[in-house]
Amino acid sequence: MKLASWSPKIKFEHIKKSCFLNVHRLFNISLERIGIFIDLHTPIVNMRIVRNVNLKSYNTFGIDVKAKYFVEIDSIKNLEKLTTTKEFQSENKLVLGGGSNILFTKNFEGLVIKINLKGISCEPISETQTLVSAAAGEVWHDLVLFTISKGLSGLENLSLIPGCVGASPIQNIGAYGVEVKDTIHSVEAFNIRTGKTETFNTEQCRFGYRDSIFKNESKNKYIITQVNFVLSSVQNINTSYGAIEQELQQMGIDKPSIKEVSDAVCSIRNSKLPDPKIIGNAGSFFKNPVVKNEQLNQLREIYPTIISYKVDHTSSKLAAGWMIEQCGWKGKTFGNCGVHSRQSLVLINQGNATGIEVLDLSEQIIQSVKEKFNVILEREVNIF
Repeated sequence: MKLASWSPKIKFEHIKKSCFLNVHRLFNISLERIGIFIDLHTPIVNMRIVRNVNLKSYNTFGIDVKAKYFVEIDSIKNLEKLTTTKEFQSENKLVLGGGSNILFTKNFEGLVIKINLKGISCEPISETQTLVSAAAGEVWHDLVLFTISKGLSGLENLSLIPGCVGASPIQNIGAYGVEVKDTIHSVEAFNIRTGKTETFNTEQCRFGYRDSIFKNESKNKYIITQVNFVLSSVQNINTSYGAIEQELQQMGIDKPSIKEVSDAVCSIRNSKLPDPKIIGNAGSFFKNPVVKNEQLNQLREIYPTIISYKVDHTSSKLAAGWMIEQCGWKGKTFGNCGVHSRQSLVLINQGNATGIEVLDLSEQIIQSVKEKFNVILEREVNIF
């Protein structure tokens, strides 16, 4: 069997869904943790479109805005049904997962679609490779922990990234020397126009740095329903990112397992990044800019300690957090929002900030970095 031609579909047990859904919601755990897999095509609850819903609890910034219409989708069948409604056909649409990469600056005058598709399956495809298929509504870190528990390598460096599985290919999430594109086999997405599910291989996804076809040509045209990964039972440890090596040394570990790499990543992230349940934020607000090596060399003459990472033989990635800190923003507060004291890439809502306040702060930061370094920062967070 050629891997490139493999087109997996999740095959889930048919179960008494309502009682297990209550267990899932009551204990806030993924269904696969208790060995239960749900058919994505069979609804658990009846679909219901609700008017005038507050979105504060649906975005990690904790911005207090409302959606004109709101619906939660737990099956492909309900998604198909949704496309026949007047709200879907006539209103602007926003697909929402974990709400961890979004900044609302106003009420959303349209239909917010919250994706709650659940389920994870594993299928060996060779002696060392396993196909892991995860529904879009699964919490990303839960998937990472699941794969580690199965002894599968590939996602451990991406531990504790907030959000849901469905957002991972859109953003091509990455951290500590790894990008999710490195393990994705294919992405399954619901075509809003045709009502059919299509499969995108990695070439068709057109992955780039925090980028994919789903942020460009196919933006607002598809709803991701499932992501398929190829992971290895051979533990290919990647500790090339300096912070991981340092953390492992502090832990007294010389030859780490994938679980220990994950633990190190979680420790680093917990030490630098605020918990959105306590302080509203969306993680890294800015991308690390990529510049030509000629520009990097010019900057290094003026700023010898500038932090950079090689992309290829012609370009390098600059540490946006370092530049923001050099501009004096780290730890500064401005009314209800500010820049986090331990990580300059993170903008925070200190309680009652509006999206406009956070956006204005980000614009000031972009301008100051441009003036000092002649580098234009790009926001990683989606603005609505």
